[in-house]
Amino acid sequence: MNAVPVDLSDLRNRSAREAALARVTDDGVGVTGLVSYSSAGRLLIVGHDAEPVARLALAAAPLRPAVLLLAAGAGAVAGLTTWRAERASVDLTGWLGDFRLRLNAQGAAEERFDLVLDLCDPPLTRAELPPPGYQAPGSETSAQDAALETLRDLVGEFEKPRYFEYDPSICAHGMKGTTACRRCIDACPAEAITSLVDRIRVEPNLCQGGGVCASACPTGAITYVYPPVADLLGRVRRLLAGYREAGGDNPVLLIHDTGEGAEPARALTEGAGQVLPLPVDEVASLGLEAWFSALAYGARSVRLLGTHRVPESARRELGEQLGFARALLAGLGYPERAVDWLGQGPDALDPVMPALAPAGFAAAGDKRQIFFAAVDHLYAEALGAHPLAELPAGAPFGTAAVDAKACTLCLACVTVCPGKALLDGHDLPQLRFIEANCVQCGLCTRSCPEDAIWISPRLLFDAQARGRPRVLREDSPFHCVSCGKPFATTAVIGRMQLRLAGHSMYQDPKARRRLLMCGDCRVADQMLAQEL
Repeated sequence: MNAVPVDLSDLRNRSAREAALARVTDDGVGVTGLVSYSSAGRLLIVGHDAEPVARLALAAAPLRPAVLLLAAGAGAVAGLTTWRAERASVDLTGWLGDFRLRLNAQGAAEERFDLVLDLCDPPLTRAELPPPGYQAPGSETSAQDAALETLRDLVGEFEKPRYFEYDPSICAHGMKGTTACRRCIDACPAEAITSLVDRIRVEPNLCQGGGVCASACPTGAITYVYPPVADLLGRVRRLLAGYREAGGDNPVLLIHDTGEGAEPARALTEGAGQVLPLPVDEVASLGLEAWFSALAYGARSVRLLGTHRVPESARRELGEQLGFARALLAGLGYPERAVDWLGQGPDALDPVMPALAPAGFAAAGDKRQIFFAAVDHLYAEALGAHPLAELPAGAPFGTAAVDAKACTLCLACVTVCPGKALLDGHDLPQLRFIEANCVQCGLCTRSCPEDAIWISPRLLFDAQARGRPRVLREDSPFHCVSCGKPFATTAVIGRMQLRLAGHSMYQDPKARRRLLMCGDCRVADQMLAQEL
């Protein structure tokens, strides 16, 4: 008989993986806060046809149903409170325990419900992740019955983790009435994030922990805290270190969700010993800083296992970030597909990165600090890196430039910059820039009255050059012609003289001379002229 060949390398990797997983299985996830719901079973059933609505209403006990019919002449549901309205006049908002119904066209008062069963096509709520307590099962009877059964279980007191934290002081959404970044708003599949012009608001009752808002946020103003990324990356670092110490090689990190992704992830790990599974609540909660940290810690590839559970809005955002990752990896001289969705081909789980000395940094600080620590390590280990990577539009790293002829050093851009990338010159008439702090939000370009500043996405790999302040614009100070005190820049005074040259109030030479005075001397000169 011929002996069956044994892949000793794969056996060694499997043994190393089991040893590494055993070292990190006791990691606990602490809940930083809770969101509470209270439901008494008041159910609103919405539909176009009275027949399926009546069937479900009769079967709803112990829930207490009421009915909203959206079709003219749809009949009635005997024995139940029934409203009729045109779809366009219906305003339904809220979440488990606090749904609010307003029928605007009828001027009806607000009605409140704990639960909603929506039989409309399309549903009234179009969010990819509908609110807790809301079911939209479609027209299939079996699906409708299953949805009603789910709602029956939602009576009582409930709690869920508060998945996020928000720091408005570094938010790039808006400043002083100017709005710019909308990445979290556009990416949120639960439609839990809204604009307040100068900042955003995240409704914790609607948030279902998708986490893509934290991945999308360029500054770290929104952070995912269940678990914190720093804790998760600590687990990744220990997992990869344990795998190496136990004799494993060519590790491929497979990031998958704990729901639909669990079974396919299990099958993949059974098929290949080098695959290290990383279960997370939501695949979309991890972005550039996590992926690049995993590579720096020694992963030879990072693969994202996509399932139907990943909403389309989150998938779009992750796709954009994967585009940034490819450009960065190419600039560093590494294979572009070192981070990617898990493909279907035979090489889907191949280790594509070269073997690097693993990084030892702890994932401390904000998301940009973590990202830069990872990039700096990968750059130090690279053999064919370029000085910088040109990035696609929308990337959260880049440079700024100024038209010296147009800029008056009014410093409006400095006052709105959320990352403190744009700085004044302290006692000098200067505009300075720190590239490491720029998130490419565009608030500076939108706020400049002279359209004198523009931004472009890129990443400098030299950490010192990236963090060193550089002067974008400077001018000589203009001194008051009366007291000699510096009070403005030469460019500002010149621009003011030019704009007021034809103004009727400044035809008198004495009035024009006041433009060259500081505020105190200008007031004193005006008072003296009135006395004379």
